[in-house]
Amino acid sequence: MIKKITSILFLTTLTLNLSISQDKIPFMNIKTIEGRTINTKSLSNKDGLTVYSFWATWCVPCINELDDINKEIEKWKEENVKIIAISTDDSRTKRRVRPMINGKDWDFEIFVDENQDFKRALNITGIPHTIVAKGSKIIYRRIGYKPGEENILYEFILSQNKNSNEKI
Repeated sequence: MIKKITSILFLTTLTLNLSISQDKIPFMNIKTIEGRTINTKSLSNKDGLTVYSFWATWCVPCINELDDINKEIEKWKEENVKIIAISTDDSRTKRRVRPMINGKDWDFEIFVDENQDFKRALNITGIPHTIVAKGSKIIYRRIGYKPGEENILYEFILSQNKNSNEKI
């Protein structure tokens, strides 16, 4: 019964989020952690799904989500999932990004959206904010994080991969 209610809430949230937000990843410039500028078009996983996780150093749920995803990163990679962590730290807190990630053993790419242009272009108002895209098409959004929600996200990814395999 609880699984059924959770599934219904998940699908309702997914439908609501997709209906009121942007449906494509915008192509714009963003910085690498080293300070190089790249276009977001190059972030897309051409052969699978891309998970964009918007976070900040001061956001405990953001850090928890990225830590929990990283614990399971190998099985995510087996599903051809690319994880992109986008720091939304502004000029006041951006100096904390590099020391924080140096202290973490995150096995995914990290970028900095210090002017929050990318965040605004995606109509993101709160973090953590997680987006799953297939190519440039957004197929999933979630705002917030509670322990265990990375498993729901992983199940969603598995369902998308299963649907893709059935079409072949």
